[in-house]
Amino acid sequence: MPNSIIVNKKIKTFNKEITVSGDKSISIRWVLFSSLATGISKAQNLLMSEDVLAAIKAIKELGIKVKFNKNECKVYGRGINGYQFKKNLTLNAENSGTLGRLILGLLINTKYPIKLIGDKSLSKRDFKRITDPLSNFGATFNLKDKKNLPLIINGSSNLKSFKYLEKRGSAQCKSAVILGGMKSDGTTFIKAKKSRNHTELLCKYLNLPISVKSKKNYDLIKVNKVKKIKAFNYKIPSDISSSAFFIVLATLSKNSKIIIKNVNINPSRIGIITILKKMGVKIIFKNKKIYKGEQNADIEVTSPKTLKSINCPTRLNSGAIDEFLVIFLIAAKAKGVSYFKDLAELDQKESPRLQWGAKILSKMGIRVIVTTNSIKIFGNPNLNINKKIIIKDYLKDHRVFMTSIIAGLTFGGTGEIHDKDSMRTSFPNFLSMINELARCR
Repeated sequence: MPNSIIVNKKIKTFNKEITVSGDKSISIRWVLFSSLATGISKAQNLLMSEDVLAAIKAIKELGIKVKFNKNECKVYGRGINGYQFKKNLTLNAENSGTLGRLILGLLINTKYPIKLIGDKSLSKRDFKRITDPLSNFGATFNLKDKKNLPLIINGSSNLKSFKYLEKRGSAQCKSAVILGGMKSDGTTFIKAKKSRNHTELLCKYLNLPISVKSKKNYDLIKVNKVKKIKAFNYKIPSDISSSAFFIVLATLSKNSKIIIKNVNINPSRIGIITILKKMGVKIIFKNKKIYKGEQNADIEVTSPKTLKSINCPTRLNSGAIDEFLVIFLIAAKAKGVSYFKDLAELDQKESPRLQWGAKILSKMGIRVIVTTNSIKIFGNPNLNINKKIIIKDYLKDHRVFMTSIIAGLTFGGTGEIHDKDSMRTSFPNFLSMINELARCR
């Protein structure tokens, strides 16, 4: 079976209610925290993607029992310091930056050295940004070329707290230090640029000795040693990053409307909503509720008649960091020039996404000016592609694949998009949902 997709027809007008898969960020965090808990934790609607399955495999390698029953996953936690494993253990984070970086925070007191590896894409990403702060606890790290995977972590039995300044707006860096602080003596102080706060909210729900003071541009976080985490259950809400593809699909499809059910709308994750509203997209939150500290809602999107360009405020970057590729598609159809800046963090993802975003738009016939951290997109409201476009060799980045599918369905032409297996990283049933939607009239 070929690992490529041909898209040669625009999607027709639709009006549909859908439910997307469970949130990846929350799913991975539930797996890691439940492995530290004492007793049996249960999750429903856990995302069964390659990234989450890699997290489950990792905790099993660390001596944690996991069972599946229909739509429920059970993790038999052994306590905050309950990992049991043999010497010469190798953990494989595969393509998951979230798993690879967060789990290092949990391994800083391991008895034996552990080797961490990943796939080709993850092995190109910067892990020094994680190991540098974590080494302040007392753990030591040996990295390939002093920056990349594979690495070996040597835990310490005498962990010391420290003060950490996180300047990138990286939730992964911040979360890794929080997890390390949970195992360390004293109080770990973190001053972190605004970013996703799923880890902090989960800590609060679990009544852990962690406090957060929110300031305008940063958070002040105090982490004290955690003695025990009670087992907990979690019904995982739908993923805003997965929903983004359908939000953009509805936006770019004439006279269309979609409702996406029970989506996590954590304020640190909905940069795409704010950006698209500024560009003229009608988006409404319905049936809002708070669940275990997280905000969830149904998202209703109605396609607009016209789209406006945007000079995107950089304060929205961290909350839309995984969605910029599809946001660029909106800018391609907008009237005027859109400008997105301070986006160097995009190149810390599965592929150099800023460059790939520019490449996709250029192939579509959209003029772009791209630098190492910014992009100007010269929108064309009348864009209609009449040629074949091939998308391949992008380090199997799931978001490049799915963005290219959305582009093919809305802008015309013939798209030959390779590496469809990449979607297994975050959204295994993406194509089946697309096919179902395409049949709606």
